This record gives sequence, structure tokens and C-alpha cells, in this order.
Amino acid sequence: MDLRTRILEAAADLLSRSAEADFSTRAVCEAAGVGAPALYRHFGDKEGLLAAVVDHGFEAYLAGKRAAKPSGDPVRDLREGWDNHVAFALDHPNYYRVMYAGLPTPPGAAAEAHDLLLAVLERCAAAGRLKLAPSLAAQMVMAANAGVALSLITRPAHYPDPGFSARVRESVLAGILAEERADPDDAVATTATTLGALLRKTAPAELSAAEATLLQEWLARLTIHSGR
Repeated sequence: MDLRTRILEAAADLLSRSAEADFSTRAVCEAAGVGAPALYRHFGDKEGLLAAVVDHGFEAYLAGKRAAKPSGDPVRDLREGWDNHVAFALDHPNYYRVMYAGLPTPPGAAAEAHDLLLAVLERCAAAGRLKLAPSLAAQMVMAANAGVALSLITRPAHYPDPGFSARVRESVLAGILAEERADPDDAVATTATTLGALLRKTAPAELSAAEATLLQEWLARLTIHSGR
């Protein structure tokens, strides 16, 4: 095991056992059997070490999501992604608290989790099931998903209802998803969102890059104004 991995695993072990979801660099150095200069040489500072530990802890979770094959129903995949996110938080509360509430700059794992969510929402849009722009829908879903997870792991006594997460999930999805037969008031926004997703996937060769960008801007405006 190389020196960096030894420091990383010592920090991960201390984090997982900490009552405050924290550790001192001194404790990490003692556990890894290294001096402080070695730690700072590899990770820069404590924040850098925490970010690396979180990425390390989330790797198995993200690897599973990367390897998962999309089903034929992107809405079902969206629901399963929400539930898996909450389950990971409950199984690894300290990693989760550091990732979403303990670092001023989100680690790489947070960005990848967001990108994976966005990919599912792009599929929802292409299937005609999204009435908001995928980027906005991703922000809404991630904020609510992380909020539920943090609430459950930091104040479990305040959320005794076992169906709480699913209730919030369905409330959020109702705000972003179009019915399979869209309401007339949502039809323009849904159609614009769907067309935007399809164009991002495969832009027509007849359009220049500038024209494609302009069309995306018009579609985004239709999504915002028609979806009000």
C-alpha cells in the first residue's frame, strides 16, 4: 500500500467512527504512521484530505450507478436513483454529511452524482415526460434529495414516518414531470423541453452551431414562460 492510500484509509476509518463526522490531521498522521509534512504533501490541507476521503467513500456507490443499465422507463430510474441516494446516506452518514454539509467546495463525487442525475433527466425529457429544463429539474431534485437525506441522518427523531422520503420524492416529481398525456397548459413547455433534449443528443446537420445555440435559447424561453 502506497503512502497516499495509507493516509486516505486511516482518515476514512477515523471519519466512519467519528461521532461528529470529523477528524484531526494529527489523529490521521498517528493512525497512518506518518508525519504531517507527508499528509500535506499529498492532500494540501485538511479540506483536501476530507474531499479525497469523501470521493473514496462514494466510489462504490458511484461505480454501481455508472454500471447500471438504463431501463426502458427513465421515470422509474429517477425514482430508484432517489431511493438509492437516501439509502447510501443512511448507510454512510458521516461521508454524506461531509460531502453535502462539511466542505465549502463540493468534492468530485458530488459533481459526478449531479451529472448522473442530469443524464436520467435528459432521458425523461427525450421521452416527453419532463416539463422543465433538465438542468433546472436536476437542481430541484438534488436539493430535495440531499435535504431529505441530511434531515434523516442528522435529526432522525423528527422524521419518524418511514414513508417521508417517498412523500417528498413524489411531491418533487409532480412538479417536474409531465403526465403521459400532458395537460394542455403544460403541452408547450413539455414539447419544448423534449425537443431541446433531442437536439442536444443529435443536432441536425442543416443547422450551424450558432443556429443550434439560438434554437436552444428559444426552447429554453418557451419552457420557462409556458411552464409557469
